[in-house]
Amino acid sequence: MTYTSHADLGGRDLPGAIVPEPEGEPFHADWEARALALTLAMGGTGSWNIDASRSARETLPDYARLSYYQIWLAALEKLMAERSQLMPDELAAGHMLHAPVPVKRVLRAADVPSALAKGTSVERPATAPARFTVGQRVRTRAGHVDHHTRLPGYVQGKVGTVQHLHGMHVFADAHAQGLGEQPQWLYTVAFDGTALWGDDAEPGLMVSVDAWESYLEPAA
Repeated sequence: MTYTSHADLGGRDLPGAIVPEPEGEPFHADWEARALALTLAMGGTGSWNIDASRSARETLPDYARLSYYQIWLAALEKLMAERSQLMPDELAAGHMLHAPVPVKRVLRAADVPSALAKGTSVERPATAPARFTVGQRVRTRAGHVDHHTRLPGYVQGKVGTVQHLHGMHVFADAHAQGLGEQPQWLYTVAFDGTALWGDDAEPGLMVSVDAWESYLEPAA
């Protein structure tokens, strides 16, 4: 089955205007806060990683018609169902009907503030020299891949310039597939707007994208 991401929307012409929402108002209804809490609590069990959760969200077939937290909740149901942590009859009933599946750990209420404040670093010790240097021109890979990727479609096959080296980081593409961390060097690559959108780009526009080493090759 071909992997289809419904979340790669950058650079596309979409119907309707994008209306910025007020800062400091993350929720539109009480259930949205609960959906976020459930997602964080289940993520804390170690049943999956953050990249697997992103993969679950972006592959929802009805992604385009769901609101932000509807996407989170639907992906959570999907991830739990795949691990028999949630059964169809429980979803229909709206409450637990079966014994819980054992998990690696539990995020308890008292530990939430410290856990959120601490976060989880994805930087790893360097085990090889960086292939590219600041100022070097590079071209991103092009073409469909049958897995989660953090390379936006609108920069695929485009030429940009390395701006920053960020050290080695967990490679999201592999991590999402359950293939381990496979750390790679991570770079910020800057693209001239005209390289991405031709004459339609605003004058002087520059777009910066963080890209793992395997996304890049030296530009001719």
